[in-house]
Amino acid sequence: MATERRFKVLAAIDVGSNAVRLKVAQPLSDNSLETLHEERDPVRPGEGVFTTGRLDQEVVERLLSTLRRYGALCRRYHARIRAVATSALREASNGGEIVRRIRDSAGVPVEIISGREEARLICLGVLHGAPADARGTVIDIGGGSTEVITALGERPTTLWSVPVGAVRLTEVFSSSATVTERKLALMRAFAREAFDSLPRDATLSKRALGSSGTINAVVGYAGRDGKGATREEVARAAEELAAMSVHERRHRFDARRAEIIVAGAVILDCAMHHFRLSTVQAVNRGLRDGILVDLLRRNRDMGGDESLADGALTMARRFGIDCRHAEKVARLALDLFDRTRSVHRLPPPARPLLEVAALLHDIGSAISPQAHHKHSCYLIQNADLPVLSTRERDICARIARFHRRSAPDRAHPGMKGLTVRETMMVRKLSTLLRIADALDRSHHQPVRSMEVSAGRRAVSIQLRHRAAVDLELWDVEREAVLFHRVFGRRLDVQGKNGERGRSRRSR
Repeated sequence: MATERRFKVLAAIDVGSNAVRLKVAQPLSDNSLETLHEERDPVRPGEGVFTTGRLDQEVVERLLSTLRRYGALCRRYHARIRAVATSALREASNGGEIVRRIRDSAGVPVEIISGREEARLICLGVLHGAPADARGTVIDIGGGSTEVITALGERPTTLWSVPVGAVRLTEVFSSSATVTERKLALMRAFAREAFDSLPRDATLSKRALGSSGTINAVVGYAGRDGKGATREEVARAAEELAAMSVHERRHRFDARRAEIIVAGAVILDCAMHHFRLSTVQAVNRGLRDGILVDLLRRNRDMGGDESLADGALTMARRFGIDCRHAEKVARLALDLFDRTRSVHRLPPPARPLLEVAALLHDIGSAISPQAHHKHSCYLIQNADLPVLSTRERDICARIARFHRRSAPDRAHPGMKGLTVRETMMVRKLSTLLRIADALDRSHHQPVRSMEVSAGRRAVSIQLRHRAAVDLELWDVEREAVLFHRVFGRRLDVQGKNGERGRSRRSR
């Protein structure tokens, strides 16, 4: 996680199926980004994955070598990094093992993201700054998948990830060299079938923006001005590119792009036909830009993200939990976080993680009330909360898991897989969540507000309440033992009529 200071430099790394890309940028005072460094390496991580199901050793070594260099560059800039991997590592049976090797060897924490998160970030990168009422359609053809996004302004309304990409289609039909008419027909049928699983959205804008290098290459060949192309021009380009010899394609494109350009043209043709798009315009923005914009907003707005809280509440309602209790616990937890900064000393980006965990801490009750904390953990880990990274979602899940029963001790099996820093964060945030949950033990929201005073030896809380808080104070007294153990301070809680709950020294 980030430290309390705002980062002066941000870095995005995209481990795609065709290439690995790096973009380093500096946030400016007007909230724009100035590019400091940019690289693209045609490592082809997806080579062989879509036929064998694994990354072979030669590809892994190329990937490690590239990411060692990228990691060193990012450290030189003292940049905050987000590195994501898409369909190649998503589908590789050894993807998790490779991510661990990258982290250990290159010092780069790569995160394998879902197709929906990939689509969200692409949308943010391409449509950043678009008028709030403007409808948009974005297509991105990657090596292993194609993302199609509809949006209002820069907010996605529909996200689709189709499991057909330029590298995958090329490997399945061995189309890097000669492409016969029969093979071209089979490629089209394969791609068409992948898109047929998607509905034809009547609200779709008929003019799409194409964000990938593959689309840029196809449109550059097919269109008259090299920037945009009609559906008819793309269909004709697929025919012409397939009819070319390998030498002719390499004369027009770099060697790696020439191998997959026919597949890219076929996919774009099928996408435009399925969604009845009239034109596609190539843009030079995409996933990396979306990562940077996302980082910029987190860097700028340390207080959290309304859309994240909204998404968590929507999920809570879906599981039918007591949302009044969840919202009250979240407000109390955030109040404790804000008023005890000198005690917990956690960075501001930890705050929204606490909020999500608080809003969702009881969702496991939909499965089993008795062990709902464990079920909540599982459900959050597998939730569709695209604003959070996979790692952040996992931390939220662990915080919720320890909101009751077992204490968040370092040796507990529920802490397995966390770094020392993440373990410390989970211990502190789950302890704050336990206190907040105790302050609404009755689920009747008796506490209206509280005054918090943090001293060297004790944290004192004065409650203002509209009804009796006997049950709340009894539960706080139980949880205050853990508070003392985690923060090294006594916790004293007092109601307006002198009722008290305080910590006892743990034995």
